[in-house]
Amino acid sequence: MTSLTEEALPLLTAGVSLPRYDRGAVTTGIVHIGVGNFHRSHQAMYLDTLMNDGAALDWGICGIGLQPSNAAMRDALAAQDGLYTLVIRHGDGSWDARVIGSVVEYLFAPDDPQAAIEKLADPATRIVSLTVTEGGYYLDAVTGEFNAADQAIQADLAPGAVPRTLFGLVTEALARRRARGVPAFTVLSCDNIQGNGHISARTFTAFARLRDPELADWIAGHVRFPNCMVDRITPKTTDEDRAELSRRFGIDDQWPVLCEPFTQWVLEDDFADGRPPLQDAGVQIVPDVEPYELMKLRLLNASHHALCYPGHLTGLRFVHEVTTDPLFAGFLLDYMTGEAIPTLRPVPGVDLAGYAHQLIERFSNPEVRDTVARLCANASDCIPKFLLPVIREQLAAGRPVTRSAAVVATWARYAEGTDENGEPHELDDDLAPQLRAAARRQREQPTAFLDGNRAVFGELADEPRFTRVYTAILGSLIERGVRETYADLDRFADRPVFGGPVLERSEQ
Repeated sequence: MTSLTEEALPLLTAGVSLPRYDRGAVTTGIVHIGVGNFHRSHQAMYLDTLMNDGAALDWGICGIGLQPSNAAMRDALAAQDGLYTLVIRHGDGSWDARVIGSVVEYLFAPDDPQAAIEKLADPATRIVSLTVTEGGYYLDAVTGEFNAADQAIQADLAPGAVPRTLFGLVTEALARRRARGVPAFTVLSCDNIQGNGHISARTFTAFARLRDPELADWIAGHVRFPNCMVDRITPKTTDEDRAELSRRFGIDDQWPVLCEPFTQWVLEDDFADGRPPLQDAGVQIVPDVEPYELMKLRLLNASHHALCYPGHLTGLRFVHEVTTDPLFAGFLLDYMTGEAIPTLRPVPGVDLAGYAHQLIERFSNPEVRDTVARLCANASDCIPKFLLPVIREQLAAGRPVTRSAAVVATWARYAEGTDENGEPHELDDDLAPQLRAAARRQREQPTAFLDGNRAVFGELADEPRFTRVYTAILGSLIERGVRETYADLDRFADRPVFGGPVLERSEQ
């Protein structure tokens, strides 16, 4: 078995693809904040592809970690000279292994905040990209505005504070660039947020305005915030994955990345100081990302939540187990084709019905071994962005919300903390205590989960066309269980709700 390092690359087996470029000639042009599995399976892979073709050697990646948990990534990459193995898992059981070399530096900001700021302020840094999850933008769940009252934000705004947040670090770096006459960089959000470029522009400018209005004006005039859509199913790495990589290829890799074959990156061409020729690596450069973005958020991302809660409650623990179950596969397709797709406008070059079927096929790849638990996490951040807009648009158009309401009701049942076999589970969510408390009141008060989480649901908690379908389905989930309820969803428009009035089909 060979430990993965620069020196050991020639010792790896012929079945592993290696960087074909001199990594010593690569210089940093991109600083990426939030290096995790997805960034390493996606953006870093695209840069590595370009470098293998002799291009983009001045666009190497320096990762920056902000959270204490990022120390593990710091240590793994340091031990391996920034290298890691990317494994493509095919549905037939075969694996393609490739060593990625595009990450050439890594800084752990809590160790040395000034070093991180100076890397961001370096004239060679022309793009600052982000995968900090939906919660990393400090957005109010209902208003969508920047939450300037957050304690971490307020701490970074205090006079003389050493920046600790994403906003504090990046804004301080931009202030130094402005003072030194260095051109602004591009901030490229790669997170699953609708209008991620627009959101980044609004939040960074809002933070800067609280600190220095003139700096905020400079940022608004010089920093570019392109929108983009990213897609590749990339589960967490397990010890079993590490062991299997060692068995198949003889590689000892502390933190390999294993993912599905499919990958997509749709990018708006709006950069402040140049960009790599990403189109040569398969990136779609388009004038308008929004149609692709909404397609992905409301079909793929919302479907993750549509499958994980019923799957977990019925004892299924892997995504492919859920989507190869005809009941749940049919539910997902009905949600996508009957409720989500009607809220989308045409997507250039994409057959949306075909895309929905392709998603079921992707989810059903048994080799990816994506866990249901991973998809259950962070729902209070994700569902308001992925699913609730579908409900609002369907209601506004007088169209059905039965499947969407079923997702919310099943999340509420999941939030009680036990599955249908009585097995307890933790809620991996920043709002876990209030979600659980509200869910445990819902057997006596059917709308308790909505009422107790108004920061998540907003006005939907008071919308009778939604709440009547929601409470009917929730009652059935509690009384009859997931399978009977999901097999019978089409009846809910006509049945009484907890003894209440009959819901007409026109009010679905």
